[in-house]
Amino acid sequence: MDEITYDKVQEENNPKIKQLYWNIAFGLQDVDGLKPSEYMKELSEEHIQGQKTYQEVQNEITSYYIKNKENHDDDDEEEADEVSTAIYDILSDKSFRFDFLTFKNYHKRLFVNLNNKKYNPGEFRTYNFTKDEPILNGDTVQYQSYDLIEETLKYDFAEEKEIDYTNFNEQELINRIVEFTSRIWQVHPFQEGNTRTTAVFIQKYLISMGFNINNELFKDNALYFRNALVRANYTNYSKGIKETNKYLTMFFENLLLNKNNNLNNDDLKI
Repeated sequence: MDEITYDKVQEENNPKIKQLYWNIAFGLQDVDGLKPSEYMKELSEEHIQGQKTYQEVQNEITSYYIKNKENHDDDDEEEADEVSTAIYDILSDKSFRFDFLTFKNYHKRLFVNLNNKKYNPGEFRTYNFTKDEPILNGDTVQYQSYDLIEETLKYDFAEEKEIDYTNFNEQELINRIVEFTSRIWQVHPFQEGNTRTTAVFIQKYLISMGFNINNELFKDNALYFRNALVRANYTNYSKGIKETNKYLTMFFENLLLNKNNNLNNDDLKI
């Protein structure tokens, strides 16, 4: 009997797929108003054209910021570059396991190379916080209490793991994905970087289940995705506002069903 052997996963070599992954990585920085440097764009283009490996790109961008530490004062640019390379790495990685530890690990992988200590990569926050949201006129979503983060995530992931999507019609499928995505984002388990971590995890999750997703949406509508999550978790009855999944549903309908809903950020403002 012939022994079954395993094939080592090779680096992605399709220029179109590499271009898409880099576009998504750069686009997701819009969630926090960040833009990659021109140097990062040049390196990504060399990678797309096969002139550099991913590892060479990652090493060069990290080395660049170490060498220019004293002469470079744009922390936002450095964050955009380092996190973009990490997002590309995760998206091109063929491995995936559905559990909250993977979710936690993605946060670590995204932010571990930053010198900025505000992220505490891969660790849950140890305090409660608020965040002024422009679309809420400066009000905030109420996030899960820090002492219930792990317990809540374990519950949400365990419940989701029992879902059988094979029996769902299109609308039931969308509704469930929207609900799960909204739940884990509302927990906001990390000090910073929750939306980017959630976006990358959900993409990997959907791909792992065999869904054909329109990845261009995360490239072009990262900020809409975040604001839709805000509206899905914000209630203020004194202002006549109730949380709504309407906007997040529109996003996922475009993502999974190739619908053409108009994703306009202005529509999410209260």
